[in-house]
Amino acid sequence: MGMHASGIAGGVIDAEGFRANVGIMLTDGASRLFWARRTGQSAWQFPQGGIQEHESPEEALFRELGEEIGLGQEHVQVLGSTRCWLKYRLPQRYLRHDLAPLCIGQKQIWFMLRFQGDESAVCLNAGATPEFDHWCWVDYWRPLKEVIFFKRSVYRSALSELAPLVFPGDVPLSSF
Repeated sequence: MGMHASGIAGGVIDAEGFRANVGIMLTDGASRLFWARRTGQSAWQFPQGGIQEHESPEEALFRELGEEIGLGQEHVQVLGSTRCWLKYRLPQRYLRHDLAPLCIGQKQIWFMLRFQGDESAVCLNAGATPEFDHWCWVDYWRPLKEVIFFKRSVYRSALSELAPLVFPGDVPLSSF
């Protein structure tokens, strides 16, 4: 794929400097979520990745699902997504001033998927450079406590908006 002013490998950057991105929440059907540790780091997060030019958020979702955790459409049921873009800014120290255009943060559409199938289908080294080296199922609100600080408000918004898809009755409140 050729590069030009509006795109870099990994996603299209808008006029404000936000990179278009999909976030992936995967539930086990028992209200727990797939939580993954970034390779070689102590940081944990949900799978996410850039939306490429001429790609819909749904197409990016399934591409990233395959690249990052080795799952295909047959392994998941899409329960829903956030209605609007959720944005976060990168702290100054994370900005890559050597890249043009400058990416100041992410704008994300978040999807809630239900995992259906066998956990042996999860493959963290399906892509060329593995994003994650470990994963586990965690209680629904735990990621709010553990995700890196600058993603916390987006996680809170996405988890809150998508919670009714996971909890058929009353949504338990977050303690974080």
